[in-house]
Amino acid sequence: MVEDLPPLASASWRYLVAGLLLGAILAARSGVRRLRATPRELVGCAVLGLLLPALGNGLVTLGEHMGTPSGVAALLIAAVPLWVIVYRRVAGDRPTRRTTLGTLLGFGGLVLLIASSGLGGEVKIGASLVVMSATVFWSLGSWSTPRLPLPKDAFVLTVYEMLFGSLWLLLLAAFRGEHLLPVAAPLDAWLAWAYLVTFGSVVAFTAYVWVLGVAPISLVATYAYVNPVVAVFLGWLILSEPVTLPIVIGGGIVVGAVAIVVSAERRANRVSAEEAGVQEAIRTGDVRITS
Repeated sequence: MVEDLPPLASASWRYLVAGLLLGAILAARSGVRRLRATPRELVGCAVLGLLLPALGNGLVTLGEHMGTPSGVAALLIAAVPLWVIVYRRVAGDRPTRRTTLGTLLGFGGLVLLIASSGLGGEVKIGASLVVMSATVFWSLGSWSTPRLPLPKDAFVLTVYEMLFGSLWLLLLAAFRGEHLLPVAAPLDAWLAWAYLVTFGSVVAFTAYVWVLGVAPISLVATYAYVNPVVAVFLGWLILSEPVTLPIVIGGGIVVGAVAIVVSAERRANRVSAEEAGVQEAIRTGDVRITS
């Protein structure tokens, strides 16, 4: 798709169609009233639409259009949990030492991954930095989701988030001077676009938004060290993308660091929950000593 269609405009069409499809499904199943949202909630959806579909997925599409291999892009995107830790730190939270060390290790892997352009030439630094900036916005959107006024129904939230994302992407495409209306392209490009509408947006994006509302971000982030491995393999298998030693080393460091951070966060959350349970037991007098 990124080879034959304008990157930001095609992403805009993708989210427009996906948002309308999901909205139509919800209206058919539960009535149009289900899609009601307050002005304050719509503002929150517009903010997320800018951070996730537009600046998150949109910049990834642009970076791949500029020449970043899909496998390398997925490895760079794996840094999302690392940026979430940075936002938590800025907001006053104090991650554990293991989390901090894992974050620093991950960013070191990112530097090596991007700098591998100088070692093998397979990674274009400018295009990779565009993808890297996308992870900054995507992680900010993920971190901000529980902090914004949003519709409680995750499916309704997804509809408006994708529609606003489509609008933001169209504005960005106009700024870049892209064709804003569908253009002639090979059939396989449109089939890839249709796949992204169906599985990348209606199914996967909806699932991501839903799980952000029902699970801790440390658990949601576990996808970040599964996707890159699959993407690198598929890029090599289908697109003949080279898998060089710097990519293997840098990508391995990033994925390993994300695994360290996620496991440390899950352990910290479990300990915090246990401590909260003990404090509640002491407060209510329900204390049992076991050996």
